[in-house]
This record gives sequence, structure tokens and C-alpha cells, in this order.
Amino acid sequence: MLADKDRIFTNVYGFQPWGLKAAQQRGDWDDNKSLMAKGQDSIIEEIKASGLRGRGGAGFPTGMQWSFMPKEPAPGRPNFLVINADESEPGSCKDREIIRHDPHKLIEGALLAGFAMRARAGYIYIRGEFIRETETLEAAVAEAYEAGLLGKNAAKSGYDFDLFVHRGAGAYICGEETAMLESLEGKPGKPRLKPPFPAGAGLYGCPTTVNNVESIAVVPTILRRGAAWFAGIGRPKNEGTKLFQISGHVNRPCVVEDAMSVPFRELIDRHAGGIRGGWDNLLAVIPGGSSVPLVPAAEIVDAPMDFDGLKDLGSGLGTAAIIVMDKSTDVVKAISRISYFYKHESCGQCTPCREGTGWMWRVMERLVDGNAESHEIDTLLDVTKQVEGHTICALGDAAAWPIQGLIRHVRPELERRIAARRGPGDAPPIMEAAE
Repeated sequence: MLADKDRIFTNVYGFQPWGLKAAQQRGDWDDNKSLMAKGQDSIIEEIKASGLRGRGGAGFPTGMQWSFMPKEPAPGRPNFLVINADESEPGSCKDREIIRHDPHKLIEGALLAGFAMRARAGYIYIRGEFIRETETLEAAVAEAYEAGLLGKNAAKSGYDFDLFVHRGAGAYICGEETAMLESLEGKPGKPRLKPPFPAGAGLYGCPTTVNNVESIAVVPTILRRGAAWFAGIGRPKNEGTKLFQISGHVNRPCVVEDAMSVPFRELIDRHAGGIRGGWDNLLAVIPGGSSVPLVPAAEIVDAPMDFDGLKDLGSGLGTAAIIVMDKSTDVVKAISRISYFYKHESCGQCTPCREGTGWMWRVMERLVDGNAESHEIDTLLDVTKQVEGHTICALGDAAAWPIQGLIRHVRPELERRIAARRGPGDAPPIMEAAE
């Protein structure tokens, strides 16, 4: 259980104002000059020692990612920091709360991260639908400039750093780092081939690091309280605090900060008021946003909610967007709806994704009604394997994994629907009869 004294996001529910004065009373922007005086490499080593892993879904060690940036930017090729505030993953809603209620944590984190990576400027790429959040963020950035915390000699540190807010147009694919860079440059949001990786050639061809909002917002608190404090929370290689977004069939849906590795049952009982209808009514959980495979109730009840614990269950922590489904859920229909989302959001650049997402959704729609043959389940699984790992970005994987999880755990229900539609007296199809 996370103690109140260890909470980083103390205004996540917006009980206090979001403005600069209130943020400073909560401890933000406190003696930034001293933090930056530690030195750029020292800050990177501190973040490495903290064990912070990216909070946007991939879970890559943040300090290591920062260390890939050039220590001496070449003339005419400045380093850049890009912050992913697109948050288009169904089920995810944590970055929105940070921006809405605690934007100065993000802005201060951008300055410290930008300084550590020798970045000339930072760009916050925010989801187009976040209208009020964008207004708040832009106002907070203006406050920081007015107070001398950004721009020339930022926070009296002797370092120049500018921060820009850029609104996206509501495309899920722009949450992928290279598609985001393309969009920032004014081009269609389509992922780039890698290599080169953004740390070598990113925004405008310059070295760039792309980080999630939560990853950047926790940096000032880690530097103030020390890497050992942050690393002391959670299991090894799964350190720190985490914003969990709990939605679906719970009594109190919420966004809450708790320790990494908290058991699932404890997380739901303490913060979400338990499962609707009791724990016996739990069917399955999607633990990390719509792109990760579902986990049946029996497997997830006592699972630690962290990167490794959920990987061991064949799923993933992702953004920690926990979608709870009770026994009233038509789980086949739910996964079909998710597969339609990925079909709709594919940029169409890669053939396996462009063609495969639509094909998978159409088969899923037939499976909802049992209007298919039993051998098509294996055909569908085979197609997901042909899409997974064969696209430039991970959208193909995100479209394939929910269906793979469904077939792995709910195959008997798919077969029952097919058998029920065929009826007990119907002859088997010609293909099966020939076999």
C-alpha cells in the first residue's frame, strides 16, 4: 500500500487549483536551480538508479533512453524532447488528469528532462479532443514563461529552454513516436521505418527523445526525494508509483496513484469499491488498455500489477488502463468492437495491417453470432500471427493481441456459438465432411 507521504500526484482529483501559485505550495518548482546544478549526466544517472520505466506502455528504462541522446549536439542539429500527451488508447485517462489538475509537474519535468538531454526545446503533442486540457496546459506554460521558469535563463539556471504545445487531430496512430514526429512536422501521421531511431534522427532530422506525460511528470519528485526513495517502492525492475485507471464493472471507476506491484484484488477493493456484484461475478480483465490480451478472473485476482507480473500471464501492464468485465459482458462482442477500432485507426501504410485488421474484424463479427465454421478460429489465429511483428509500428500487434487472448482463453465459447447456430441436426460443411 502506498503511503500518502509517497504520493507524487497530490492534486490528481483537482481539489486544489492547478495554477502556478498553488503548484508551488504543493512543492513544484522548488529550487530548480539546485536540481539542475547537479549536472546533466548526474540527473540521467539518478533517473537510471530510480528504476523508472516508461509509463506510456512499452516500459523501456527512462534513464537509459535519455542516455542515447548526443552529449554534444552538432551545429544546426539541436536535441529535442517530445512529450506524448496523445493518450488515444481506449481505457487510458491518466495523462488527461495530470494535464487538467497538475500541469506544472509536467512543465517542470520537461525543463529538467530537457536540460539533462541537452535539448534546446520541448514539444507537448496533445490529443486534439482534449480541448479544456489544452487550454489549461497552454495557460500553465504561459504562467511559467511569465515567472521566468521557461525561456531564456530558465528558472535562473543559466540554461535556455522553450516549451511548445501542439494539438493533434485525433489519430490513434500518432501515439506511435515516429508517427507523432511526422505529424509535428506537418505531414500525415504515418510511422517511419527504424533505424534511424529518433535519438539519431527524429524531429526535423535532429536527435529526439519521445516520452510519456507521466514519465516526465514524476522526474522532479524523483530528483528531490532521491532515486533510492522511488526504487524502494514496488518489486525489483518494477519500481515506483503508478497511476492506475480503473473502468468497467467496478463500483467506483477511478484514476488512482498506488505502488507498482500492488495485487489486483487489493487495488480494486481499496480504490474502486470492489467488483460490481462481488468477486464471484468477475469474468475477465484487460489490464493495460485495449491493445493487451485479456486475462481470466481466476488468473488475475492475486496478480501483481506491474510489467513482469502481467507479462507472466501472457498480457501486459501497458498504460495500466484496467478494463474490468463482469459476467454480464459479451466478451466476444467486446473484442470484436476493439478489433473494429484498430481497423479504423490503421494508417494503411503496411499491407498486413491495412488488409489484416479489416479481415480480422469481419471474422470477429461473424464469430459474435456463431456465423462461422470451427476451422475458421484457427485460420483467424493464424492471420493474427501473420499481422503481429510484420508491420513498421506496433499497431498490427495491438490489433492481433486482443484476438489472440480471446482465442487462448475463450475458445470454448466461440465453438459453443458456432455449434448453437448450426443446430444439432445440421450436416457438417462440405470441407469438414471431405476431411
